[in-house]
Amino acid sequence: MDPHREDLPGKWNTDLDSFQKLIVLKCLRPDKVTNAMQDYVSANLGQRFIEPQTADLHLVFKDSSPTTPLIFVLSTGTDPAADLYKFADEMRFSKKLSAISLGQGQVGIKEFFLFFFVFLFIVVV
Repeated sequence: MDPHREDLPGKWNTDLDSFQKLIVLKCLRPDKVTNAMQDYVSANLGQRFIEPQTADLHLVFKDSSPTTPLIFVLSTGTDPAADLYKFADEMRFSKKLSAISLGQGQVGIKEFFLFFFVFLFIVVV
């Protein structure tokens, strides 16, 4: 049973459009909004907009420069680490690559900027 796919009772189900139903779901079951949003995006924009995208690091790296670093914004369930380490080996700069885990709520703003500049230095050098 998927609570976010259940019909709303009475007129709520017929009088509200799918976006308005998301708002009601947010009030009743905030834990299911992510699932419902995936269904909403899939139905209105297409399945390809909710599927994880894999980047070809060789192509992305060509677009980078010392003033245009690569920055990856990750979402839940994504882990590009294996691809990044493989790419570093192929480009022969794996010894210059170091990883820092920045879990949610584990780092303050100073540490974040320190990480960003270290990452920028690794990419540029």
